[in-house]
Amino acid sequence: MAFTLYSLIQAAILCVNAVAVLHEERFLSKIGWGADQSVGGFGDEPGVKAQLMNLVRSVRTVMRVPLIGVNSVCIVLLLLFG
Repeated sequence: MAFTLYSLIQAAILCVNAVAVLHEERFLSKIGWGADQSVGGFGDEPGVKAQLMNLVRSVRTVMRVPLIGVNSVCIVLLLLFG
C-alpha cells in the first residue's frame, strides 16, 4: 500500500472523528479530564491539560456538522475508487 496524500487526509479525518466522539461525562470525567477538574486561578496561564480539554470541546462544537459532509465524501470516494 502506497503512502499517498489521500491516505494522509483520511488519517487526519479519523483522528478528528476520534476527538469528536469523546463524551465528557461518560469517558473524560472518569479519567480526570472533566470540565470541573480544570479550575485555575485568575491570571494563571492554563496548563496543558486545560488547553487539551479546550481543544476537544472546540473540535466537538465546530466540526460536528462539517464532519458529516467530509465523512460522506470519503465514503463515496472509497466506494467509487476502492
